[in-house]
Amino acid sequence: MHFEGIIPAVTTPFDASGAIDEAALERNVVAYLDAGVHGLVANGTMGEAGSLSAEERRTVVATIARATAGRVPLIAGVSAGTPSAAIAFAADAAEAGATALMALPPLGYHADAREVAAFYRAVAEAGGLPLMAYNNPEASGLDMAPELIARIGASVENVVAVKECSGDARRIAALVESDLEVLVGGDDWPLEGFAAGATGWVTGVADVAPRECVALYEHVTSGELEPAREIYQRLLPLARFDMTPKLVQYFKAAQDEVGFAGGPCREPRLPLTDQERANLLAALAVLREGVPA
Repeated sequence: MHFEGIIPAVTTPFDASGAIDEAALERNVVAYLDAGVHGLVANGTMGEAGSLSAEERRTVVATIARATAGRVPLIAGVSAGTPSAAIAFAADAAEAGATALMALPPLGYHADAREVAAFYRAVAEAGGLPLMAYNNPEASGLDMAPELIARIGASVENVVAVKECSGDARRIAALVESDLEVLVGGDDWPLEGFAAGATGWVTGVADVAPRECVALYEHVTSGELEPAREIYQRLLPLARFDMTPKLVQYFKAAQDEVGFAGGPCREPRLPLTDQERANLLAALAVLREGVPA
């Protein structure tokens, strides 16, 4: 297995000048490792990759690699509109210390199945690291059917896993018989995904509540359903912000509330409104107090 367990999709903290706050990022990562997470994703949607320059992407990966010191897999997001751009991101990530890659299908174009497969083949072969395909129709504009994902996994050597983020837990059951490791990619259905056979969970909730996410995973893998359900109910109000356009703002604000370094987002993302912040605080109260959702 390349990608088992709880894998936070790491946020990118910025300092007062708008630059990447490397020290804050390292502190977050060390805290996640202390909580027992099993891997980390850099430069994904949660990391505001679309607002980062190529040099900043390298900085994020290098900072996380320095903090992890090889203890867990470091997966770098390399999503792009063309294979050449994704390959360039992949080369930079590998040089900076990434041990694996993650990519959406080509951005900005509704590719057909043949083109999607060709895209992943080009990136996987040139990238030289294990690659996690990422199915997120909201982010990419393209929903990769389980049959297509399975074909890519069977025919492209370095594509070893899929992060399934369609929101349909039935996709996990449709994919577990493929050659791929299957990871839950949405935060409000990990219990269903694990029960269906997912091997891991790429999650924003673990940026805020890493110990609870690890405990959920450990209970599920031990067959302890009741304590898993109790934790799940506490996580759900926060988790439901994941499938909204403002997921990054919500999770960064939540990080600030619980003692991690979240901080501001880059524009066009603006701070939460008063009502949105009130909704977030209500969700965090459930997380802290254990009141069922």
